[in-house]
Amino acid sequence: MTCYDRRDVGLLLLRLGTGGVLAAHGAQKLFGWFGGHGLEGTGQFMESVGYAPGKASATAAGLAEAGGGVLLAMGLATPAAGAAAAGAMAGASAVHMPNGFFAQEGGYEHAASLGLAAAGLAITGPGRLSLDHAMGHVLDRGWMVPTALGVTAAATAVVVGLRNKRLRAQKEGEQGALFEEFEE
Repeated sequence: MTCYDRRDVGLLLLRLGTGGVLAAHGAQKLFGWFGGHGLEGTGQFMESVGYAPGKASATAAGLAEAGGGVLLAMGLATPAAGAAAAGAMAGASAVHMPNGFFAQEGGYEHAASLGLAAAGLAITGPGRLSLDHAMGHVLDRGWMVPTALGVTAAATAVVVGLRNKRLRAQKEGEQGALFEEFEE
């Protein structure tokens, strides 16, 4: 009989898959790897979808995805790693929300799935096949779960709220310019 059960193996697989995808996604933003655009290109995109300043937004999103993904895959600091990745994916979901649900149509399906998996891992924990377990869970205490998720939810709400405010102001400015042009 081993000291690991199928739950531990399942959590390991979920951590490796979710963490690996998040790490690669973040590396696209930070370094331009895997067909990504790096900080410059991602920063320009972030600015175009309302996240300003763009380069700082790209850096924050890239670090949350890459850092959170690597930590999730290793099962280290799981509450903070899962919360950071979930927050980044909530921000990505906000961008894709107007396109509907399915990723095929530019929707938020993929970002939401990654974010929910990351949040689920933050809550459930990494299992016994993890660095958190090997280190006696010093970075995976019960109080860290609501703290990490709460802080991330608050920060994400502020960032997405400011983005939405910028987009509304931009839209109103464009409508005002069209109205002025029409009056002339």
